[in-house]
Amino acid sequence: MPATWLDWRSIVDKAPPPPVLTLTPLNPAFQSDPYPILNQIRQDHPVYRDEMAGLYFISRHEDVRNILTDLTMLRHPANAEADAVLTRRMVDGPTAPDRPSRPHSILHLDDPDHARVRNPLAQALYRRAARFKPQVEAIVTAALDRVEGQASFDLMSQFALPIPIDVIAAILGVDHDRLGDFRRWSEGIIHVLNPLITPEQTQEMILCGDALREYMNAMMVERRAHPQDDLVTDMVTLQAQGAELSDDEINTNLSALLVAGNLTTTDLIGNAVRLLLTHPDELAKLIADPSLIGALVEETLRFEPPVDVTARIASRPMEVQGCPIRDRGSMMLSLRAANRDPAVFDDPDIFNITRKRAPHVAFGGGAHICIGSPLARLEASVAMDMLFKRFPKLRLKAPDEAPQWRTLPFFRGLERLEVVG
Repeated sequence: MPATWLDWRSIVDKAPPPPVLTLTPLNPAFQSDPYPILNQIRQDHPVYRDEMAGLYFISRHEDVRNILTDLTMLRHPANAEADAVLTRRMVDGPTAPDRPSRPHSILHLDDPDHARVRNPLAQALYRRAARFKPQVEAIVTAALDRVEGQASFDLMSQFALPIPIDVIAAILGVDHDRLGDFRRWSEGIIHVLNPLITPEQTQEMILCGDALREYMNAMMVERRAHPQDDLVTDMVTLQAQGAELSDDEINTNLSALLVAGNLTTTDLIGNAVRLLLTHPDELAKLIADPSLIGALVEETLRFEPPVDVTARIASRPMEVQGCPIRDRGSMMLSLRAANRDPAVFDDPDIFNITRKRAPHVAFGGGAHICIGSPLARLEASVAMDMLFKRFPKLRLKAPDEAPQWRTLPFFRGLERLEVVG
């Protein structure tokens, strides 16, 4: 292990806090088990500044939630101070220097643009998610049918991955005969979230992004002429009715639903299955009482969330736990550490699907709370319910092997999860 990577379990009390970039799966100790490291940081250094990254790392639940719900905080990385090196590097992500700039998704917008774009999108998406359960059930059934009869299968690639892609494709109204292309594009543009992207991955991301953008633009033209029962029709209709949205803004934000929903919901499903298979008492609770499905999803979001962190930018000089935060200072909020805070959760390091109080922050909070959270909850709930009803004796193929966690920074999900039905 490189000397600059810290295994916090070997560090004595009140050691200096680690650089933020070591708090990623690129550090083998953090990849294997981030919680001892984060627990120590939350106890000894609940707020600290990482000068190399140019940001403040904040890990207590109360502080994280207060900042998330403070509507005066800023989100767009361009608003951060000049010293916020890591934040400013993430403004646009990797791209080709000769390419035209595109509108930012709502993830990075501040008001009034954030509300202008998010409100009509949320209105349309939430209405569709509320009545989409039958379609999700059909998609999950198809995924289960594909693995039925196999001696073993990789739950990630054959179940957890295709479900979110197929769900958002159905919501958008993607032609069934283009579903293969849509899946390929979605996998290619995921690289936008990788700060260590290779030149080859950058090229693939650009090609897939261009193909998706062209397809979405064609869909918008088609839906204006021939409306359908889908989200693209909803958005061009709202635009025609007066919503102040450009075609590029609609395209960018519908594509962002695909990128964010694909990765995080895939990881939510995979993490939930692994937790149940490694906690047989909890699985027995679920088998005995399927009404615990919703509680299972919430406890998975608390205990092993797909996303490590989110960010805010201070709109004024302020203090957190006595630590001064500069005006326009960039703050990295540890959702993962906050979700294991013993000041809020009893026995926080125990996975318990009958937990009574679980105000987790896995979806962020405030005006920027994850717009796809209702859909993610629906997909995960249906997937878990139908999976264990179809395969009540599901088990890990190699229970003694260490889990294969991905190395994408600031996300936590499995590369593979080989199971036996």
